[in-house]
Amino acid sequence: MATTSDFPRMLRDAALRVTRPRVAVLSAVHRHPHADTDSIIRAVRRELPKVSHQTVYDSLHALTEAGLIRRIQPPGHVARYESRVGDNHHHLVCRSCGAIADVDCAVGEAPCLNASDDRGFVIDEAEVVYRGLCPACSTARKP
Repeated sequence: MATTSDFPRMLRDAALRVTRPRVAVLSAVHRHPHADTDSIIRAVRRELPKVSHQTVYDSLHALTEAGLIRRIQPPGHVARYESRVGDNHHHLVCRSCGAIADVDCAVGEAPCLNASDDRGFVIDEAEVVYRGLCPACSTARKP
């Protein structure tokens, strides 16, 4: 798990300029897995009260393009950001409350990239989204 002191090095290693907004956004994504943009803006503004929406959006885009964070958007949900990158994990999404949790791939390393028929595509990413009820919502629905 990266710490705040790792963030400037991570930015430099990704050939990005180290700026206070980028460090704050990277920190917010690490502290709040699967947070949406509005939640990230609120978290960043606790540290940098005058940061603009556009600066946060630009930072999220730059960090995503550099591979330091990942943008996910389960069907029916707004875009979310996570710091878990570079592995083959999937997501659990609660149909009731919208909670999102990471789940490791059940069969190992990137098997989803081997489609039964790739139809000529060069596949470099696959997403699996499991849907159901989280423990809190499934307990609340029991009679």
